[in-house]
Amino acid sequence: MSTRLEIGDVIFDVAQSRCHVSRRLGSSKNLFSIGIDEVSWRKGHSYLTLVSDHQRGKFVWGAAGKDSATLDGFFDELGQERSEAIETISMDMGPAFEKSARAVGHATKAVICYDPFHVVQLVTTALDKVRREVWQDLRKLPDKDAARRFKGARWALLKNPTDLTDDQAVTLRRLKRRGGDLWRAYALKEALRAVFAGDLSEGEVGQLLDRFCSKASRSGLKAFVTVAQTIRKRRAGILAAVRLGINNAQHEGLNRRVRLIVNRAYGFHSANAALALVMLSLGPIEHVLPHERVPIVDP
Repeated sequence: MSTRLEIGDVIFDVAQSRCHVSRRLGSSKNLFSIGIDEVSWRKGHSYLTLVSDHQRGKFVWGAAGKDSATLDGFFDELGQERSEAIETISMDMGPAFEKSARAVGHATKAVICYDPFHVVQLVTTALDKVRREVWQDLRKLPDKDAARRFKGARWALLKNPTDLTDDQAVTLRRLKRRGGDLWRAYALKEALRAVFAGDLSEGEVGQLLDRFCSKASRSGLKAFVTVAQTIRKRRAGILAAVRLGINNAQHEGLNRRVRLIVNRAYGFHSANAALALVMLSLGPIEHVLPHERVPIVDP
């Protein structure tokens, strides 16, 4: 083993030890508002589930995986009393995390808040599905250049209108003149994005969501019909996020720093190594340098 690898092993051992002790000694005390999300630590569907404290802006727990069984480990470690004391949880709209949070002995009293960012992400994904369907149809036409000309439309559709380049703005105007399923899908995407772009009340957001779901259900676009069904099912959690001002924006900011850590490390050999460095950098550990330590004076 090289010296570099030996030093790396020592660093990871120390990091893992510090993270383990920090968790066990009660870094999760006074934990009332949390965010939950997964982040990739390596290509090939390798994920970490991370739990953050909204009040402190730090991660307090993490583990390899992204299913409900993974998150069960957090609540089991936290214990029933402290789990039931959690008041709000922000998360995406996938079923896994909610299933774990609502399990007996977990955060059964917490208000689930679905991040508006992930709501808008639903329609962005649906729009991209419609775009691909239209592109596949164009490839079947006798005019082989039609699909090629259309291929550059992706970012014109997915980006916010204010962020478009001049060429993308021209492409968008052409798509508007063309009309059809793709433009209707784009209009629906922008309609939902506008719901969360302004400072609207819970009641106003609720009315606009209902209106969007009605239009999406009648659109004839399968991807948007599915979006409407999902929003109706998760409506209470979406409105709770608006009412309480709880979302995963802070957690997403931490996730960006996790990706930076992964990129700067040029990859990790194991999830535990990645998690150790993430918790050491962004977790609840307080670093006190030698020159910052207050000397203890004997009486």
